[in-house]
Amino acid sequence: MAKEIENPCIAVCQLSGDLCVSCGRSRQDIRQWKRMKRPEKMAAVQRATLRLKALNKARATS
Repeated sequence: MAKEIENPCIAVCQLSGDLCVSCGRSRQDIRQWKRMKRPEKMAAVQRATLRLKALNKARATS
């Protein structure tokens, strides 16, 4: 069986609109995490990673 995708939550929830600025997931990704299948979780983690990189880049240039 394939390895489980680890939840990216770092238990420091800070929602800004529809986005958690701590883990990078959308509110919808957070709500649906337990029901997601492995490919959906992988996609959610990839999206979260890209969001966090963009947030960190924006913070660095401000």
